[in-house]
Amino acid sequence: MLISRETRTRSNFPADNGGTRLERAIAPAVAAHPGKSGIYPLADSRDAFAARILLARDAERSLDLQYYIWRKDLSGTLLFQALHDAADRGVRVRLLLDDHGSFGIDDTLAALDAHPNIEVRLFNPVSIRSPRWIGYLTDFLRLNRRMHNKSFTADNQAAIVGGRNVGDEYFGAAEGVLFVDLDVLAVGPVVEEISVDFDRYWHSASAFPLGRLLPSADSARLAELASAALGIESDPAAEKYMSALRNAPIVRELIEGCLTLEWAATQAVSDDPAKVLGLAAAEVNLPEKLKQIIGEPASEVLLVSAYFVPTAAGVDAFVAMADRGVAVRVLTNSLEATDVVPVHAGYAKWRKRLLQAGIAISELRRLSPARGKRKRKGSFGRSGLSLHAKTFSVDRSRLFIGSFNFDPRSANLNTEMGVVIDSPALAKRIAKFCENRISANAYHVGLSETGGLCWIENRPGEVIRHDTEPGTSLWRRAGVRLLSLFPIEWLL
Repeated sequence: MLISRETRTRSNFPADNGGTRLERAIAPAVAAHPGKSGIYPLADSRDAFAARILLARDAERSLDLQYYIWRKDLSGTLLFQALHDAADRGVRVRLLLDDHGSFGIDDTLAALDAHPNIEVRLFNPVSIRSPRWIGYLTDFLRLNRRMHNKSFTADNQAAIVGGRNVGDEYFGAAEGVLFVDLDVLAVGPVVEEISVDFDRYWHSASAFPLGRLLPSADSARLAELASAALGIESDPAAEKYMSALRNAPIVRELIEGCLTLEWAATQAVSDDPAKVLGLAAAEVNLPEKLKQIIGEPASEVLLVSAYFVPTAAGVDAFVAMADRGVAVRVLTNSLEATDVVPVHAGYAKWRKRLLQAGIAISELRRLSPARGKRKRKGSFGRSGLSLHAKTFSVDRSRLFIGSFNFDPRSANLNTEMGVVIDSPALAKRIAKFCENRISANAYHVGLSETGGLCWIENRPGEVIRHDTEPGTSLWRRAGVRLLSLFPIEWLL
């Protein structure tokens, strides 16, 4: 399913943004750090949402957004409304969504696309909109490849890149399981690289103008969007969340121009969008680019991946690193915390060999001991955790933050993006975040006296050992063992 480049309108990021609020706020610091970009890690989920809202509200010329998933919940509706408000101010908004992750929001997208300053495109779309499963049955090989990229760029001056999609579970605004994730806010030269990359995807053969896929929406749809946003803002259950956003330190620091940034050489990296069509050469895709930029580790690798499926080749590479004396540490989801059980099956069968090579493995547990197992009625209680971050650091000097999981799907099927940052200070800061905030809520996997696996859980005042995967039923464990026998690793 292709569309001719000649039949689509072309638009590019605004190269000249002199005089905008963002440019005036950012330019002096950028000039003081020639050749470097300013980076601020967004580890806190509410800070991550507040930063996006602030960029949408401060933009004066352009907003370019690229996402895999966008939910029509509290955070998704408020961000939709922020885009609409920006368009009403005269800001040009371009929204590029993967069609698989935009399920259930066709009406809202059509309403936004009806605005003269908003254009929506869907990446690698399903031609049969309802029921969608027919399209997957008839065109599975194409539709199995997705755009997993995530970026949010305002006025070509500031951008957010990382692992978060748009939805309450990514921004600390939901009951039940919340994702532990990581983005960065970036200013400086890397932002233009991100803007160039957005244009490359926007004009790619797989990016379809929404109007070619859906009927036009009338003005009443936009009114419904505004009404939904107002309803959410006035909902008592959401007021606590909105109050926390207004009081977030990042809001004040961004407004006052005193946000502390780490200035470092930073490079945007991404797959060729032709990868979803099977037309991109392997050497120009993200895994090879990362190898070329980061180089061979000398002393340490810290890998954080929500969906870790190393495959035989990856295990061989990790074992070879360990044999050279490189300390390799991996943090991923436990079986009880994962939201994709087949992925865990693709990972679990390699654990023993990795551990035998001296590689350290930690698995995030679903429930934090500090939070207990009870949900707090009427609040946005963080009763459950699941890892969603995708980052790795090499020798505590260079690190990658983005959308790339260490699995065959990210390597071979989906498109991915992120930034490589050359900063010992930031690499150490992220390592400390992983050690203190994530690993404290993790099981440490080891080998038992009999050669099997065990899971060590550190709780206040006690150490608990588990000889079977903790927090799981016999049936769940049996299902993982069964799945591990099937040749589905290439799909994971």
